[in-house]
Amino acid sequence: MNELNHVAIIMDGNGRWGLKRNRSRNYGHLQGIKAVETVIEASIKRKIPFITLYAFSTENWKRPKNEVNFLFDLIRKSLKKKLKILIKQRIKVNVIGKKQGLPKDIIQTIKFIKNKTSKNNKITLNLALNYGSKEEIINAYKIMKREKTTQINKRNFEKKLYTYGLPDPDILIRTGGTKRLSNFLLWQLAYTEIFFVDKLWPDFNEYDYSKIINKFYNIKRNFGKI
Repeated sequence: MNELNHVAIIMDGNGRWGLKRNRSRNYGHLQGIKAVETVIEASIKRKIPFITLYAFSTENWKRPKNEVNFLFDLIRKSLKKKLKILIKQRIKVNVIGKKQGLPKDIIQTIKFIKNKTSKNNKITLNLALNYGSKEEIINAYKIMKREKTTQINKRNFEKKLYTYGLPDPDILIRTGGTKRLSNFLLWQLAYTEIFFVDKLWPDFNEYDYSKIINKFYNIKRNFGKI
């Protein structure tokens, strides 16, 4: 049976979920929080050490201003509201992405939450916030160039990525029926098992999650070998 250490998720379909119910896109984002909680709880039960959620991409700035503002407000309120639960459940919160451009209070909130949960060791919740994989790769190259790294190899390059110290995802799940990676963890997903789900994110439940995990356990993973 395959070892499962890291699940990455593109939580697609919140806005469409809200519109399908004659409500706003923001209402869909709000309801998507319940699916996040479901996945975290299920991951703890299954003793999966790492989860990475695509919370806000570098391309999401192109969305209407009111939606962008709502998403950041949802992030700041959710983190503060759930802090006691995060500590009680021993969830460590980590954030990957570009800090530049984020609201100052969001940066402060992230720093505060990271410090408060730094000693937690049951599961690490990585939030990809203002994250874009192409930007991450270019940034890693710039750091190596600035530091005048003489040995250009995979190991040294990965040390400069936002995800340094994390295992590559074993599973990527994308809800919403769209079959693309959307500039998410392009380097890290080289040998990841990818599952596309037609359900919109707020409808994603523990049964759906368990079904994917059980299927992963039975996949023959060759990593280039026969």
